[in-house]
Amino acid sequence: MAGTITDARAYLIDVAVETQRTDAVQSFVKQETIFVEITTSDGLRGRGYSYTIGTGGRAVLSMLRDHLLDLLIGREADRIEAIWHCLFASTRATTTGAITSLALAAVDTALWDIAAHRAGLPLWRLAGGFRRDVPLYDTEGGWLHLSQDELVEGALDSRRKGLSGVKVKIGKPSGHEDRERLAAVRAAVGSDFDLMVDANQSMTSTEAIRRARMFEDLGLAWIEEPLPADDIEGHVRLARSTSTPIAVGESLYSAGQFREYLDRGAAGIVQVDVARVGGITPWLKVAHLAETFNIDVCPHFLMELHVSLVAAVPNGRYVEHIPQLRAITDSEMTVQNGRALAPETVGLGIDWNRDAIENRIVA
Repeated sequence: MAGTITDARAYLIDVAVETQRTDAVQSFVKQETIFVEITTSDGLRGRGYSYTIGTGGRAVLSMLRDHLLDLLIGREADRIEAIWHCLFASTRATTTGAITSLALAAVDTALWDIAAHRAGLPLWRLAGGFRRDVPLYDTEGGWLHLSQDELVEGALDSRRKGLSGVKVKIGKPSGHEDRERLAAVRAAVGSDFDLMVDANQSMTSTEAIRRARMFEDLGLAWIEEPLPADDIEGHVRLARSTSTPIAVGESLYSAGQFREYLDRGAAGIVQVDVARVGGITPWLKVAHLAETFNIDVCPHFLMELHVSLVAAVPNGRYVEHIPQLRAITDSEMTVQNGRALAPETVGLGIDWNRDAIENRIVA
């Protein structure tokens, strides 16, 4: 029998952004990283985490400390589904939403870390083990504040490194300016290189339809978050109006929300984020649900964790390259020939630097 949980602690650290990151609605201020550490009676310890991009971290920490962590004590650590549902049920007044999901994710990833250590397996094998290496695309060279020349050079650099694509932020006041920037990147990299765009929920339904038609001949791999995430009907109309796949997921917080998008044909790419959906447990459910709709998964951010999950499932198509943990880890995600390799290290596969983490604790 697996050990029972004897201790659970949570804390918050701030990690500075590695480069200026802007989109149509916001700037990435910092990464508030919420950690949960769980210890079991048979001597195992797991560390899980989730994040915000600048606000709300203390609210997540309060949810953990005031309501969730005490519910873990005495439970069998390998009963991950039971624990997830117990914690979810205890927060009915705040579900479904970001604070609860981010808190659940920190606990759930710690439990999967323990499960992987108990099994002696890396996460990508424990979660499914479909393949170890996965395609990689870059976002770091595509931020909205960058000039057209900088976008082109960033895309060419990614191509030289063997990556499979780049993502460019859109949302300039004029759709024609967006198109000119995208056309310059497409001309530079050629037609056999994936070009994605991300509007960060900044458009109205009619404007998204208009711009999608303006971009139609550029052969985009997808248009990401064109509309507010709660405008499902708008996504349905947009998807019907264009041949370009519509990507959603980073702002969805439950498997049920993904089900509705998929059932209505409102999403052609699923970008489920392990922190925002509530952990690895619901992440895998969304990925397998998408597989039944014959739709690929290209998760948002958290490349150090998502590389293992994308490798685990057959419809894992892409990992998004945005390095953000280098200040608190001793090694980086391995990239070979432009593809990301899921770590063979037992557990989550993230090489945490404990001293660097402890030095950044703010709550």
